[in-house]
Amino acid sequence: MNNKVLLDNLRCIPDFPKKGINFRDVTTLYKNAECVKIMLDELERIYKDKGITKIVGIESRGFVMASALAGRLGCGIVLARKPGKLPATVVKESFSKEYGVDTVEMHVDSIEENDVVLIHDDLLATGGTAMAVYKLVKLFNPKKIYMNFIIEITDEGLHGREVFKGIDLTTLVTI
Repeated sequence: MNNKVLLDNLRCIPDFPKKGINFRDVTTLYKNAECVKIMLDELERIYKDKGITKIVGIESRGFVMASALAGRLGCGIVLARKPGKLPATVVKESFSKEYGVDTVEMHVDSIEENDVVLIHDDLLATGGTAMAVYKLVKLFNPKKIYMNFIIEITDEGLHGREVFKGIDLTTLVTI
């Protein structure tokens, strides 16, 4: 898509959270009503006929558009969270990311076999976080899994998309 309005409103913060990383700050898109409308309209266009029954939002910036899109598509939302944030029994997956190791969790009753699931997050860089969530979702054996990211970073030698070969994956902005 690479919409000019989205690109013009995306902030880059060099050396955050550590030296050498150019952090793409999606919050500058969220605070702009025009950007939110552009993103939601495009996501709805892509997924309105896919039969999505659940959207998995990845902590925490993935919750924003996942929730808004779930409202438009008339489906449920599932939260993929950091350890200790969900109150009931969880399944978990640990993963390596560009600056450390982390874990994600989901409630054991989040997804059913007849669900069609969209996993959504703000950013695709190395793919570690999203792959961990994908592995969790696969444990539930849903009918179909789609993946979406607002931003895909390819300009810094990052090749997160390659982690998801054979998976239906879309992004709104590629840098």
